[in-house]
Amino acid sequence: MEVVSDLPSVCAERLARGEVDAGLIPSIEYQRIPGLRVVAGLGIAAASEIRSVLLVSRVSRERIRSVSLDPASRTSAALTRILLKRSYGLSPRYTEGGPGGSPETDASLIIGDPALKARLNGQVVLDLAAEWRAFSGHPFVFALWAVREGVDAARIDGLLRGSREAARLHFDRLVAEGASDTGLSEAVVRDYLLHALHFELADGDLEGLDLFYRLAAEDGLIPRAEPLRFL
Repeated sequence: MEVVSDLPSVCAERLARGEVDAGLIPSIEYQRIPGLRVVAGLGIAAASEIRSVLLVSRVSRERIRSVSLDPASRTSAALTRILLKRSYGLSPRYTEGGPGGSPETDASLIIGDPALKARLNGQVVLDLAAEWRAFSGHPFVFALWAVREGVDAARIDGLLRGSREAARLHFDRLVAEGASDTGLSEAVVRDYLLHALHFELADGDLEGLDLFYRLAAEDGLIPRAEPLRFL
């Protein structure tokens, strides 16, 4: 098999176009791409503070009137809209910006390595996974392994579960590679992978995802909330 690495949004686009058989996609994209099935129990989720999905504001929270969204992660963009509206009663103007945010808006969504490396002194920071936990009482599922129709489901399921077990066995090597690729220290990478994220989805994760889908549908971010179809 061939493994292709790309931005989360691009992974979803390639899966939608049929260029790949399976993809780790933003969780909201399951609702926008017809015919997908999900690998049960595997994904990327955070029980509370994640540190790599941040809304960073130059003004106090109640004064946010404009927000720059990173288009690379459509789930985080939808989560930003839901939380600002439902937790804080805000309806700011949204624009798309780059990975580091935009100096022209009050607040910026920053994800991934730029968020982990950002210098945030003097700014108001909302950790979106922690905000979701406080709002809903559930963990938040950022990504799912999805498979398009017509693909050998048993083979894909076995490959991904085997990959998960291999990661357990070679975790120290993966930490070293991650540190080398990102420029972060091994201590930061290890703590992030062990404590900020979890990769096996339980009932509480799926309950939170169901709520996220229902709110996204109510706010017009997806056409409707379809139940997950598992392999």
